[in-house]
Amino acid sequence: MRVVGVDIGSVRTPSRFAWAVVDSEERAVLSYGDDPEGAVQALAQSLAEDGRAVLAVEAPMAVPVPDPTNDEWQWLGRARTGEGNRPWSAGAGAGALATGVAQTAWMLSRLHALAPRTTATTQSQRFDSGQADLLLTEAFVSASGKPVAAAAGQHAADAEAAARATLTYLTDGPAGFPPVTCSPRRALNLLAMLADWADIPVPRDERHLDPLVIRTQPTK
Repeated sequence: MRVVGVDIGSVRTPSRFAWAVVDSEERAVLSYGDDPEGAVQALAQSLAEDGRAVLAVEAPMAVPVPDPTNDEWQWLGRARTGEGNRPWSAGAGAGALATGVAQTAWMLSRLHALAPRTTATTQSQRFDSGQADLLLTEAFVSASGKPVAAAAGQHAADAEAAARATLTYLTDGPAGFPPVTCSPRRALNLLAMLADWADIPVPRDERHLDPLVIRTQPTK
């Protein structure tokens, strides 16, 4: 199973966008680059050769929305459970969210053009049971989980960390990965909405379900 990790960022030269592909916890990165087209081509190749693929986006891809009652508005903009001092609504998080929405929308629409029969899910159980061939996840690369810069730069290192953490989670299970969820608020699942926008079939109920958020672990 191949995982494409994407570090969201400006695509202007010099690019602050990066992607990396891994298929084993032990082996080196299969490929990497600094443009969204390359990331999509890697996903399309995995779908063509393996019949499945995973995209891990390093940007907030779900936000908590309070219940529609008269005083719940006070919770608007609050951090998700598990984000700590790196909330989605703070300056860096909000910027990554906005850029991530645009870039993920483009990548998914481009993937639909290359592999129009692709189906997606944001729920790992559904992916494991074969209900979809593309799993969309959020990678949380921050604070103590941020890797040491690689020879290719910090953004490439972040993309690889996102891919490796996601592969480890899917291979070994959730032990050791602190959860990040919108609970007790309602989840607005941007990954599901972006897949739908790109005409990639995704279960309708996932718009209201937390996507899988994988927080990278401290560098040892």
